[in-house]
Amino acid sequence: MTKKISSKIVGYKVKSAQEEQAPAAPVQEPSIQQMHETLQRPEKLLGSTYKLKTPEHVSEHSLFITINDVILNEGTEHETRRPFEVFINSKSLEHYQWIVALTRIMSAVFRKGGDCTFLVEELRSVFDPRGGYWNKGKYVPSLIAEIGNVIEQHLMEIGLLANPELDQHQKAFLESKKAELETKPAEDEEANNSSFPPSATLCYKCHNKAVIVKDGCQTCLNCGDSKCG
Repeated sequence: MTKKISSKIVGYKVKSAQEEQAPAAPVQEPSIQQMHETLQRPEKLLGSTYKLKTPEHVSEHSLFITINDVILNEGTEHETRRPFEVFINSKSLEHYQWIVALTRIMSAVFRKGGDCTFLVEELRSVFDPRGGYWNKGKYVPSLIAEIGNVIEQHLMEIGLLANPELDQHQKAFLESKKAELETKPAEDEEANNSSFPPSATLCYKCHNKAVIVKDGCQTCLNCGDSKCG
């Protein structure tokens, strides 16, 4: 069979008999598995359980928050760990209905795929009309907000949220402030046994009672937030 060449020949190559017979196999790129709501639940999931102890006037019994994760693209460079479902257990039946509703909604958001980190701020922005409470030296506006803190902790541990760390200059500044305060006469510590001065006030950014006034400037000794920039 002859073939007419209508363009100018600029180069040539002689094919072997094997190349003539064997067609080139198409290159297939491996598909990257994404989180989506139709993803089947594996028989085995990795889980972490967090114990949440609150003051007795909030909840008589501790809450145990279990978050199970699914591993996507395991063994490849695209391997990721994503939350798949959440369970909250407690001996107290007082909060049973809204806890079941909350865990089902959060689990549905996890399985939907996309960015689920917005749940942290949504939960932490819920305020109890009866008022918040102090827990381990940190002000918590509601029990829902404290659940949000646990979700944030878990998302940071699996790498979905970055752990906000202070830079070297901020750390040095806070250390100098703490050193200046330690030279003053010691006062009785508060009942919460906080590591910050008893005269410190609430920081509305990190919710720790760690704001002091130094050189006319309000500065948080925990997160570094300052009204003076």
